[in-house]
Amino acid sequence: MSAAAEPRWVHARREPSALARFFDNKAVLIVACLFPAVGLLTVFLTYPLGLGVWLAFTDTTIGRRGIWVGLENFEYLASDPIFWGSVFYSVFYTAVATILKFGLGLWLALLLNNHMPFKSLIRAIVLLPWITPTVLTAIAFWWIYDPQFSIISWIFVEALGWRTENFNFLGSEWPARWSLIAANVWRGIPFVAISLLAGLQTISPSLYEAAMLDGATPWQRFRFITFPMLLPILAIVMTFSIIFTFTDFQLVYAITRGGPVNSTHLMATLAFQRGIPGGQLGEGAAIAVAMIPFLVAATLFSYFALARRKWQQGEGND
Repeated sequence: MSAAAEPRWVHARREPSALARFFDNKAVLIVACLFPAVGLLTVFLTYPLGLGVWLAFTDTTIGRRGIWVGLENFEYLASDPIFWGSVFYSVFYTAVATILKFGLGLWLALLLNNHMPFKSLIRAIVLLPWITPTVLTAIAFWWIYDPQFSIISWIFVEALGWRTENFNFLGSEWPARWSLIAANVWRGIPFVAISLLAGLQTISPSLYEAAMLDGATPWQRFRFITFPMLLPILAIVMTFSIIFTFTDFQLVYAITRGGPVNSTHLMATLAFQRGIPGGQLGEGAAIAVAMIPFLVAATLFSYFALARRKWQQGEGND
């Protein structure tokens, strides 16, 4: 006779509490994870931006609470030749520096993409201008451009004897402007080169092998394979480069402080000079707000460029 089966004790499953169900909710988890980032952006980005826009429509000065004046600050800037000079140089500075950085950066990226000895070491050295603090870079160029102790002047005057007097890089309008562009290009080339090099690494070598079998020249391989495949990352890097260059402050302010005679002021440096040393917070904020349309245009350029999905396959757009 078989023994009777022993009774089996089954643990009754308890229903989760309301608090457990609350934290198991996916929407609650999303909000909880995003809250720190949203809080930081609100404190360090949204609030300063909103305050700056508010100040642009007031006559606030340092030490005195302002009142609402509407478009008065912008009307004054519309008739201010120094402001329009800063707008011109900001656009000129950004356009020329971006073109030079992308031309030289693409050339450097193509060189670094080839097989060469000590390739990793060379790539690390190329990054040095980018990782060096901007103020240190500005001080170095300030010494290079110094009218008395410039190494360039020493080479041309003392070493080679090609000149009888030193260069005055920062003493007049256009030499100072081109000197700042040269400093910005030197600092910005590594960012463009390393970014484009990363894009080059994603292009399949089989495409080049097939093109070489078809008898394509190096220029044809670059035009029909390299350039179309790089267009998506080119759009992103160019957008960031334009934003970084247009809003440049440290390099320009540390080397020239907007001189000589306000000829090298960017909108960022002029906004700082009017707002902080000049004490006119409302006017400085108005200049800063006037930069927003240019930055929005750069962002929209990136958006519409990335929306053209055919670029990612190297095809033309209809």
